[in-house]
Amino acid sequence: MLKTPNVPVPEAASDPDVQLMLRLRAGDAGAFRELFEKHSRAIVNFAYNFVGSRPRAEELAQDVFLQVYRAAARYEPNAKFTTWLYRIATNACLNEVRRPERRYRTRSLERETDDSRDRTEIFLPDPTALPGESALAGRELEAKIREVLGTLPENQRAALVLSRVDGLSYREVADALECSESAVKSLVFRATATLRRELEEYL
Repeated sequence: MLKTPNVPVPEAASDPDVQLMLRLRAGDAGAFRELFEKHSRAIVNFAYNFVGSRPRAEELAQDVFLQVYRAAARYEPNAKFTTWLYRIATNACLNEVRRPERRYRTRSLERETDDSRDRTEIFLPDPTALPGESALAGRELEAKIREVLGTLPENQRAALVLSRVDGLSYREVADALECSESAVKSLVFRATATLRRELEEYL
């Protein structure tokens, strides 16, 4: 069952994407196209961080937006649209990676500095933009990142990707994962600690 998290309605009312959902609920198919065009790329990238396959990530994104469309008739504006959208996307991705036969790779990196533990930047070297040996090192680092992220527990990976790659606030991540903000911070911290430990020789 798809439900919107319980957050103050005024916040949702000021969200232009919520207004698009309300138009969709009223039967405006154009509103759905606007939402899809605005958010589909981000959802594909989010899914790719879990499944490591661009074609499969695109399929999952299509599934996510199909769920959005089907839920429109009973949609209630109790949260920012992106919070609700990423809850759907997170559930879809977790269901995918929990399939016993799934082997997946991920590629995003969250780096934490000693003086900025709460809010950090994502970076992933682009090997094609680096010369010679630097390009080789960049490819090796990218491969190692994918390997390490693939070993993270699902909830840690989800919290990390939602907060650092997709830029959701801790409260929004908590709504998407249906847990507390403190739990989200703990998940991100543990994921970061693992990344830093495993990637120490590369950083």
